[in-house]
Order: sequence, then C-alpha cells, then structure tokens
Amino acid sequence: MTDATANLATRYLGLQLPSPIVVGSSGLTATSEGVRACAEAGAGAVVLKSLFEEQIAAEVGRIQAESEHPYYHPEAAEYIAAYGTENAVSEYLRLIETAKGAVAIPVIASISCATPKGWVKFARQIEAAGADALELNVFVPPAVRDRTGAQNEKVYFDVLAAVRKQVSLPIAMKLGPYFSSISDTVTRLCARGAAGVVLFNRFYAPDLDIENFQVVAGPALSAPEEMHLTLRTVAQLAGTFEGDLAASTGIHDGAAVVKQLLAGATVVQVASALYRHQVGYLATMHADLRGWMARKHFASVGAFRAKMKQQGWPDGEAYDRVQFMKRSLEAERI
Repeated sequence: MTDATANLATRYLGLQLPSPIVVGSSGLTATSEGVRACAEAGAGAVVLKSLFEEQIAAEVGRIQAESEHPYYHPEAAEYIAAYGTENAVSEYLRLIETAKGAVAIPVIASISCATPKGWVKFARQIEAAGADALELNVFVPPAVRDRTGAQNEKVYFDVLAAVRKQVSLPIAMKLGPYFSSISDTVTRLCARGAAGVVLFNRFYAPDLDIENFQVVAGPALSAPEEMHLTLRTVAQLAGTFEGDLAASTGIHDGAAVVKQLLAGATVVQVASALYRHQVGYLATMHADLRGWMARKHFASVGAFRAKMKQQGWPDGEAYDRVQFMKRSLEAERI
C-alpha cells in the first residue's frame, strides 16, 4: 500500500472522524477562526477551549461589584447571580454555533469544573447550540485537607450524574492521574454513562522563583517525555472497559501518535506540539502516521489499534514495571 491509500477514519464517542488526531481544548480552539484552521490542517475533531466554573463565578462577581444599588429585595442577589452566569455562558454558546457553522468535523464542547453545582444545567444549552459531544474536565486537588480519597473521587461521579441528567450528548471524562485505582474509576464512570475518558489532564504546575521568593508558573507546554505515563495507562486499560480512550499530554510527533494507537488509544489529543510548530504541523504528523502505516502494511488505523495493549501482549508485564534497575546474578545471591 502507499501513503495515499492509508485509511485514517476513526469512530470516537459514537462520532465519525476523518483522523484519530484531535486538537485538544486550548487557545487554539477558542475562536471559530482557530477551529477552522485546525480543520483545514487535517484535525479529525476539535475540543473547544473549556468553559471554566471559575470563569462563571468571576463573571457573577464582576456584575455584582459593578451594581450601584444595594439589594432592596432578598431575591435581587439571586437574580444578579443568575444573570451573570447566563452572560458568561452565552459567549461560549456563540462559539459552539459559529464553530459548527465553520467546519464539517465534530466539535466537542468542554466544561472545566470541580463541583456538581447547579450551573451544569447549561449543559443542555450547550447541546442545543449544536455541540457533537461534551468533554467534562474535572479536577479535585488530591491534597485537599479533611477529605478522604473516596470523597475526592465521588465528585467525578456526582458531576457526571448531574450533567448526564441534562443532556443526551456523548460525554468524555477528562481525568488526571491522581486516583488510587484508575482502572476501577474508569470502569465505573463508563458504566454510569460516560462514553469514554481522556487521559491525562495536564494541570497547572507551580515553580519557585528562588531569587524573589515567589510562586510562579511552571512550563505551560508539555514535553515529549510526559507521554509515557499516559502510554502505560492506555495500554493497561485498553480492552478492559466499555468506552473509548483518548490519549493526551506529551504527544509531539507522528511516532507518538502511532505509539498511543498501538497501546489502545481510540484517538490522540494534541495542543502543545501545535503551539510549538503552528497548526500546520498537523500535516506533518499525518504524513508520519501514513508513512509508518505504509511501511508496516496497515491499510487502516483499526488494523493496528491496540495491537500492543497489555492484555494478550506476550510481554504485557513490561507495562507494570516501575523500577529502572535489574538485579544482577551476583545481587540475587546476597
């Protein structure tokens, strides 16, 4: 076969994609123009920049602060909060509508949240605006005091349940690596209505300015080395639950795309690589993927997806290894 005959068609969250390479939620997908550029460069789908729970709260606070009149009626504060929330969401709904009108590939909305508060009712409006699916980007800081691991993890299920009641859209849960049992969590989330999971979320990382004694932001973009945690987990989870796997973080070239698909990812999400090389770099990633498929005589992505997942792989235990050193024969005698 030739590069040109490689079939990259992929089904993710019940949606038909022309490619398994998806542009993840980021500033690249914050405008309809950005979404169009991603589609023209070959993206299989786009995940819109997230609507943040904190963003809604900030908008409410701004409107309340700008109000010149005291609350003459007990319901006034509630009214202003509701107005501010709707105002924050309306801009996001316009983005969905314009993005859907600009491209033919699936447009996936994204909500970033840490609580199952009432604002998730706007998920229904997100569906009405035309989003093809919804990615729930949930994060509960694992080091929160006075809360158990079970209480932290319950938030993910509560958020999913609250949103699932509002929409019939396929939902993907975007998770971080901070779980006592990621396998159990993923299995239960998909059993309760998630169509898939995205592994892993890359959270803000602090750094220290040791000259000025300040807490500052760490690197904003991922590095290729960050792919390996996701690779291990994707390979371990592939085929163990009912749902799709999207691999995210550290995917910077076509070889990384191939690796994640071999491990069992349904799709890969990229963002940092496109910030470094511009959106047109998607063409290079696709060329690398097609070139590898041609060399290995795979006519479609489905022909090799999950070929190297842990289950059934002759050296599947390699995915469980966590130590660098091998014990020498001499050490074993001690």
